[in-house]
Amino acid sequence: MDDNTVLVLTDPTDPLLAMLEALPDSVRIAAGNRVEAFSDAAPEADVILNWTGSRDLLQQVWRMAPRVRWVHSRSAGLDELLFPELAESAVPLTNARGVFSEILGEFVIAAVLFFAKGLRRMVRSQEAGAWDPFDTVEVAGQTMGIIGLGDIGKAAARRAEALGLRVVGLGRADGPQGKRDLLAQSDYVVLSAPLTLETRGLIGEVELRAMKPAAILINVGRGPLVDEAALIAALREKRIGGAALDVFDQEPLPPGHPFYAFDNLLLSPHSADHTQDWQQRAMQLFLDNFDRYRKGQPLRNLVDKRRGY
Repeated sequence: MDDNTVLVLTDPTDPLLAMLEALPDSVRIAAGNRVEAFSDAAPEADVILNWTGSRDLLQQVWRMAPRVRWVHSRSAGLDELLFPELAESAVPLTNARGVFSEILGEFVIAAVLFFAKGLRRMVRSQEAGAWDPFDTVEVAGQTMGIIGLGDIGKAAARRAEALGLRVVGLGRADGPQGKRDLLAQSDYVVLSAPLTLETRGLIGEVELRAMKPAAILINVGRGPLVDEAALIAALREKRIGGAALDVFDQEPLPPGHPFYAFDNLLLSPHSADHTQDWQQRAMQLFLDNFDRYRKGQPLRNLVDKRRGY
């Protein structure tokens, strides 16, 4: 399976394309961010690598490439990528699951300590030249509830347990009562679930009222897991201790959005997993998987397209 054609949906000037030089010399690569870039290569294509392409571009290229036998996505989340023809086909889809998990686990702990240790207050006092002693929270002995026990949730759990937190989790098999129990006992509620029809709006008005008054909501999953209007009201009324968000309904978050004004919110511009080498890691995963593909070995990170993750 050495004579393959790979379609790469990305800006053709993307410097990460240089990493594809590690593929065998017999592999033909066509890269572009417009459908016209694939008119010649698509009919013979075996693999589609969706690096930065939109759902619309992927769908158009898919229809031009009847021989494709594997599609890979740079992103882990697929809610904005899957379309019916791909989801219903027998063509395997893989993603970048696991590439960002450890990094996001670190962000979860950063968010815990940000609130427990009053880091915003410390910075403000330092900037004001004020000596302002205050009490902080010991996280050992507190409870972290994790909704979504995939790679990201497990990475957060390992780090939380190392700090002495008690960790409880909520998986697919746990019902509404399990969620209520988790919310009621958690000092930190971590969302690391994928976005599906079942998880959209997972945390809304009812769930926010079920949380402890001092609890912190941490979302490293997908923005629409949370009803943002309900969260804005809860933060404004200080019905929960605060929130740390890396993902949002609309990205970039528009100027003047209420989230920017809250002092009980830690806001990351969807960059909690952006280390200096995150893109290299993502491309290396594809290269490793391509080696498996050409050798006929099982692919890593196969997606259940019916479930969307």
